[in-house]
Amino acid sequence: MSRKVGMISLGCPKNQVDAEIMLKKLVDAGYILVQDADKADVVIVNTCGFIEDSKRESIDAILEMADLKEDGILQKILVTGCLAQRYADEVFAEIPEVDGVIGIGANDDIVAACDALFESDEQYSAFPDKEKLPLDGGRILTTPEYTAYIKIADGCSNCCSYCAIPSIRGAFRSRKIEDIVDEAKTLCEKGVKELIVVAQDTTRYGEDIYGELRLPELLDELNKIEGLQWIRLLYCYPERITDELLDAMVRNEKVCHYIDLPMQHADGEILKAMNRKGDKESLLALVEKIRAKIPDVILRTTFITGFPGETEESFTVLSEFVNEAKIDRVGCFAYSREEGTPAYDFPNQVDPEVAASRAEVIMDQQFRISEEKLGEYIGKTLDVLVEDYDPYTDSYYGRSYMDAPDIDNTVIFTSGYRIDNGDIVPVEIFDKEEYALIGEAV
Repeated sequence: MSRKVGMISLGCPKNQVDAEIMLKKLVDAGYILVQDADKADVVIVNTCGFIEDSKRESIDAILEMADLKEDGILQKILVTGCLAQRYADEVFAEIPEVDGVIGIGANDDIVAACDALFESDEQYSAFPDKEKLPLDGGRILTTPEYTAYIKIADGCSNCCSYCAIPSIRGAFRSRKIEDIVDEAKTLCEKGVKELIVVAQDTTRYGEDIYGELRLPELLDELNKIEGLQWIRLLYCYPERITDELLDAMVRNEKVCHYIDLPMQHADGEILKAMNRKGDKESLLALVEKIRAKIPDVILRTTFITGFPGETEESFTVLSEFVNEAKIDRVGCFAYSREEGTPAYDFPNQVDPEVAASRAEVIMDQQFRISEEKLGEYIGKTLDVLVEDYDPYTDSYYGRSYMDAPDIDNTVIFTSGYRIDNGDIVPVEIFDKEEYALIGEAV
């Protein structure tokens, strides 16, 4: 009898792509995929281990599966992903109900790992070279059928002092352009309209295998794919936003004028301590340059408050930058002190409550900026990718080119004609509320 497998995948879209590849391997091997954990024989918890909050979410998910196993509902639990790679021994020690833990280098052997759980009552583990992580292969999409993430590289060589990703995922390694394009074509043949390009640093793409940055060339090739309508860029590092990249965004009509640009701070000394480049003046100049080349561009960024050594003065520099740059989309997070990173041992650690309070200040500032910017779209018409319909309010929900899924804003609108999820329709905006635009399909 075929065994039933369920999966809980946590963390970033890059981890989600890994999950989709593993699911395809399991289904091809005869496993039956189920949506509900209480209907599965084995559940895979594909974890995130980036910061404290994500680690806690992963642990809570494992504990929830352990309760199902204790109640006799579930037979086996396999833990994969970044937390598994980072804390294998601790997972077994702290949660003995777990049957197996494998590192990210074992994702390619997910079928053998699941099979092994049923062949023995011994706890199973496998940690081959993590750079063997499969970057190619079929996938079972866990996103809506019209949207897909496409991972163009894995690992990271930036070595920011607060980040454990290089030690977890290994050095940055790009996929070949032809392999990415082939996968993108396959996805679009199955109905994908929006491709979201991801890597730990998408702007570094190609440097390791071609000896130069090749993201502009990759965009040129993706833009040729039939059926594809939107290409969205996430995780673009400020120091590698080149004229060539901006020109590629302008000449390729399918590339959304949207750049996710993780800046992390604006004070030069804090950025230097983070092993990042730049300062307030250089970042303001970059923002001005991008907006001059792409006037309708939407910029998204993230900031960290409370990094070791952040004084009131350096926080003020960040606060002033937020007010001056007026970035369209901002997320701000209190620093998470992660063992195994250089910053863990830095002097002048900031009280976590102070860090959290400063993050709230930045988000309060951003709320006012967002209110102002949303008002600029009243009276304009935007193409909106439809994602949901509420029959009680007779309203549709979707995203414009300005918004990535799960992290950005929403467009709420009514329509005098029927619309299906995945359709892209013109919507005239007539109002706003908090982080949403309100409109009507035209």
